[in-house]
Amino acid sequence: MNVLFVHNNFPAQYRHLAHMFARTPNVKVAAVGARSARGHPGVDLRRYSSPEEHTTESHPFARRFDMECRRAEQVLYALTSLKSSGFVPDIIFAHPGWGETLPLRTIFPSSQIVLYCEFFYRRHGQDVGFDPEFSDVGADGLVNLYLKNAATLLALAECDAGVSPTRWQRMTYPNEYLPRISVIHDGIDTSVFRPNAKAMFRLPSGRVLTAADEVVTFVARNLEPLRGYHVFMRALPKLLKARPKTEVLVIGGNGTSYGRLPPRGNTWRSLFFSEIEKDIDVNRVHFTGALPHRDYLLALQISAAHVYLTYPFVLSWSLLEAMSTGCVVVGSDTEPVREVIVDNENGFLAPFFDAEAIADKLIECLAKKGQLRSLRSTARLAVVRDYDLDTVSIPAFQAFVKERLGLSTMEPQAGAVSGFHRDN
Repeated sequence: MNVLFVHNNFPAQYRHLAHMFARTPNVKVAAVGARSARGHPGVDLRRYSSPEEHTTESHPFARRFDMECRRAEQVLYALTSLKSSGFVPDIIFAHPGWGETLPLRTIFPSSQIVLYCEFFYRRHGQDVGFDPEFSDVGADGLVNLYLKNAATLLALAECDAGVSPTRWQRMTYPNEYLPRISVIHDGIDTSVFRPNAKAMFRLPSGRVLTAADEVVTFVARNLEPLRGYHVFMRALPKLLKARPKTEVLVIGGNGTSYGRLPPRGNTWRSLFFSEIEKDIDVNRVHFTGALPHRDYLLALQISAAHVYLTYPFVLSWSLLEAMSTGCVVVGSDTEPVREVIVDNENGFLAPFFDAEAIADKLIECLAKKGQLRSLRSTARLAVVRDYDLDTVSIPAFQAFVKERLGLSTMEPQAGAVSGFHRDN
């Protein structure tokens, strides 16, 4: 069997799946990605050159699709080279978000194409317009937003199947495509993300924090409004005043992953921190930037309370990783989070925009720190039951592939799955 992955930032969401296939006997694995793609043992990675921007030549509404077409051209060259080497995939896993899927059916007309159905953009009812502080999108902006679906719609028209990581993300897609889309999460390595009472986290100053300290954690790929960074900052004055021993770890980069950019010359981090800076003890708020995997895990393991906020958008791995680690999570009462957190059972929910309520819930969690062991255990068990990599996600993907290709068996070698995450 031949398996192809197409993702500009490979392995990305396919890291566990690619590792599983690479360890499966009689399976050849190839991948096509941009210069940012990372190699993996057992995977023939073909990188393509990123296209140059020519946006001034395109209508503003067409600029994204123009770039996707230019990217598709580069992917076409990589696919043609791969095919000329004798590799023809039985099944292709591809993310449609950057135009990379446009040449797939032309080059490999008989292959099964499975899309990663992460999110379908809509003008209303999801992330856009959710936050009144940033709702001035305008008619042009709404048209541009919907046009972001162009390559995805073309991919949906030609694919054989799709996979969404959560039920809510699946439901963002048009009804006519839902029968083709299965729900299989990428998987959480619960053998790695687990409690560790002996964990220690070292601050840049050299000071060491442990689970005996009163630590609140906040994690996002980048600190930005879509992930509730501004609301979390506004919860800190009340929290830090009420809990004089609390230390706050803010983990994430200073860029923008989703949504609008900050005002020119500023960052969302500095903009919203400056808003509350005069009202807090700044020495107790620690911006770590993006952390190496090991340090990120240690931060979760010492956390007394973890905050996860998001617009109605893609659910972050970090929420499930925090729950798997046994964190007490205070999450936003938004659709993606409600799919995972049952209030007062495996975590707590608070209104996204209510900084006071979030602060109050954190204060309560910290005051009852010793009484929340059962909730921590329930949070971890929920992830083990529904999202565990080895016992849930990989078996589901194996069954999915067997059904798509009519296979009788497909068993990886011992250590084929979770070892990838542990080794990295």
